[in-house]
Amino acid sequence: MVTAYDNPLIVQSDASVLLEVAAPKAGDARAALARFAELEKSPEHVHTYRITPLSLWNAASAGVDADDVAATLVDYAKYPVPDGVLVDVRDQMARYGRLRIVRDFDSGALALTTAEPALLEEVARDRDVAALLGDRLDGNRYALALGDRGPLKQALLRLGWPAADEAGYVEGAALDLKLRATLRTYQSEAVASWWADGSAAGGNGVLVLPCGAGKTVIGLAAIAQAGASVLVVATSILAARQWIAELCDKTDIGREQVGEYSGEHKQIRSITVATYQVLTWRDPTADDDAPLAEAHPHLALFDAQRWGMVIYDEVHLLPAPVFRATAQIQAVRRLGLTATLVREDGKEPDVFALIGPKRYDAPWRDLEAQGWIAPATCTEVRIGLPDDERMGYATAPERQRYRLAATTRAKLPVIEALTARHAGDRVLVIGQYLDQLSTIAERLDAPVVTGRTSQAVREERFAAFRDGNLPVLVVSKVANFSIDLPEANVAIQVSGAFGSRQEEAQRLGRILRPKADGGQASFYSLVARETVDQAFAARRQRFLTEQGYAYTILDADQVTT
Repeated sequence: MVTAYDNPLIVQSDASVLLEVAAPKAGDARAALARFAELEKSPEHVHTYRITPLSLWNAASAGVDADDVAATLVDYAKYPVPDGVLVDVRDQMARYGRLRIVRDFDSGALALTTAEPALLEEVARDRDVAALLGDRLDGNRYALALGDRGPLKQALLRLGWPAADEAGYVEGAALDLKLRATLRTYQSEAVASWWADGSAAGGNGVLVLPCGAGKTVIGLAAIAQAGASVLVVATSILAARQWIAELCDKTDIGREQVGEYSGEHKQIRSITVATYQVLTWRDPTADDDAPLAEAHPHLALFDAQRWGMVIYDEVHLLPAPVFRATAQIQAVRRLGLTATLVREDGKEPDVFALIGPKRYDAPWRDLEAQGWIAPATCTEVRIGLPDDERMGYATAPERQRYRLAATTRAKLPVIEALTARHAGDRVLVIGQYLDQLSTIAERLDAPVVTGRTSQAVREERFAAFRDGNLPVLVVSKVANFSIDLPEANVAIQVSGAFGSRQEEAQRLGRILRPKADGGQASFYSLVARETVDQAFAARRQRFLTEQGYAYTILDADQVTT
């Protein structure tokens, strides 16, 4: 007989929820919980979720109501659910949608409206909100300029009053595109969650899936679903060209219908793939206080076509100028793709306000268990500083210590030993500092790819690595994102961007594509012992450990002898 003590959830008064993975109903509980709670940690036996205002507003925007949330918590709880949690759930979810952004479809004008004049009065007295509102139309409506739709949602979110955006979309120029690829189950679910029957509540939001899970194919399916001209924004020229190649390979679209808008080409077609770099390029002759359009002239691309959709690849990287430009095109369907919404600057709510809520989140370990991404082991190798470097580190200014520790020469024999151990594998050595990478490349007799490497040479070296002609490639942070190296199965991280959890996840992601032989991926992080390098490593690893990856700790001697 199954009793409450067999239930998988423990709901705590701080709004954290523990899920016992081995419990009989754990799978059903996890699926229900994921709709309104954020996964914080997922080690082997007990996963930790947290219910936050943002996670509840995400749920409310997707049609989940407070009764659904309460029923999930109560029905799957091992112990009584604290009353305070249930009350807070109802209070927070009741805030979503009491303010609404609507459109007069005859005139096209926007308005902020509510059934509660007092609430409208309250938010209108906030300085940031007041600056974005137009005339008071009547007791429960303010006029809203088209370009202020996004900034108003940001301002209201900061006040704790997330607005329901019911103003709908500009359909954009029609695009007839058919997908040739067969979607996996989770990919179909992700697209369906984003589209939401094409209603005003759908067609915007973020899909979170691990590297190697096929986010580009999901993007292509979303384009086919929307059936309208699309602007894709990618992280680099190489990533943009990978999107173009996938479009031509996995859909029936012709290459002549796809434009590349980058530092090298300025093609605008019914499908245009641009880079963040070209969009955020700032005219060096522009005054410091120049209007956005003058300072960043390529942002005019957002208005160059009747786009029906914009896709933001690696949306967690969305830079400030593009954030502001996004605010101008809130009438367009928007899709953000990312492996993690973690931002070290805490700007996740801006993604919610400007791109849309998180619509789908696939845990890394779940997809690994299903065989969709490669299984991976993570190892931290701790390396002592030589005596002369230890004294230099001790006497150095604080701001210089990380570089000194991260680039210690003591890492070189460990790198050589690891590449020898993995002879026959495809090895990426990844780092932050160009002089360090140059030294490593020379020691390993391997080519290097950095931001200084020409585009032609980058593509040539990546192609040689894919083909197996280059077994070892030394790369800088240019390889952190959207680089398709499917047979890479070993990554050796020698230095990074301080304590960036997002970068750690992306670097592991370089080796997670399923291998043709079903083999395992190996991720090594080389860390200088008893330095800020070690402290930053602990911070960098948090996201992956929360996803269920455990780091084995080795001493350098265990690798080199």
